[in-house]
Amino acid sequence: MTGITEQRAALDHPMIAVPNHDELVEQLFVRDFKVFVHGELEPIQADIAKQEEQSLPPEAANSKVGALRERMEGHESFRTWLAMKRESQRQLWSTIGTSVERQADELEKLARIDNPRGSVRTDPDFAVPQYIKDGDIHLMPGGNAHDDGSIMQGAVMDRGGAVFMLGRNGGMLNDLRGQTAMAHALTRWPDMAPAKILDLGCGIGTSTVPAATCFPEAEVHGVDVGASILRYAHARAEHLGAAVHFSQQSAEHTDFPDQSFDLVYSCVLFHEASQAAVMNILAECKRLLRPGGKVVHLEVPLLHDNSDPWVELSGELEAQYNNEPNWRGALTADYSGLLAAAGFEDVMIGYQATSPAARQGPFRFGPESEGVYRSWFVASGIA
Repeated sequence: MTGITEQRAALDHPMIAVPNHDELVEQLFVRDFKVFVHGELEPIQADIAKQEEQSLPPEAANSKVGALRERMEGHESFRTWLAMKRESQRQLWSTIGTSVERQADELEKLARIDNPRGSVRTDPDFAVPQYIKDGDIHLMPGGNAHDDGSIMQGAVMDRGGAVFMLGRNGGMLNDLRGQTAMAHALTRWPDMAPAKILDLGCGIGTSTVPAATCFPEAEVHGVDVGASILRYAHARAEHLGAAVHFSQQSAEHTDFPDQSFDLVYSCVLFHEASQAAVMNILAECKRLLRPGGKVVHLEVPLLHDNSDPWVELSGELEAQYNNEPNWRGALTADYSGLLAAAGFEDVMIGYQATSPAARQGPFRFGPESEGVYRSWFVASGIA
């Protein structure tokens, strides 16, 4: 059998945990289990919900979501689907965690970088925002801000994210959103050449490295709340040849001076923050950008209004059963109004065609979605 070193050499980057045979089987089972729960069972529940909605009494018109949920909870199949939805996510982290823990020593050695291009700065006194502490986002044990002094939480997030996205976000690199955000910036401003870039809520750097590769002359920074994931992000970026400066900070209030950046962006940050935090983040973006600087926020693939009770109920369930605190708010927010209120001009909202490599496009941006994972919602503007 090919040795673990040779296996790592064949991967997109050597930091990602490599499962052994049994672990891979478990991970593939969880992947298929999630496909079954979301692809086979959820549409059935949606059909049942449509039927129940039609029979709701007139007095339920002002509280359709609550009335629909009460009806749906009377169906055993609905309760079973919810249990399986949560269990599939629990099993994801369980099998990933076991695999990562087995490789802890080797991964820690790989994270020791000689002569790094970039840097990582953590803060032992950092105060984690309450909405992060309130629940483990995506049900990942310990959540985004867990830190035991190692890189293990970042390693779990990396492998888990690739399995969770079922390969739809750029394979094991999991960087499709970051590439798409950069493609959007080039779609709107083809000649832009930012000298300094900031990724807010950068996680393990899957959205940050694309900025460094798209704009290799730029100084690239990434901030997040978790020390472990930032240590891992730094090692991962170094192995990918990207010079990125990571620091443990809240996207609401950073320690960078006013007008420090030419481009500030985020990828799927808002739905994991509180609504108050979103307002603070937009104000911070405005403070950090130089006059004429660009802001780009990429969010979940498909926004909607409040007209479909099942879609609204699904958002409520995602928030509750997958610990996504602002899921419903993020999918229904008036991003054009929010950016304008924060002081941004030439605001545009719409859908950017997914790009596996930012500079290769496609450079399509418009008001209509091309489909989930084929395009992403983006809001952008000028400071």
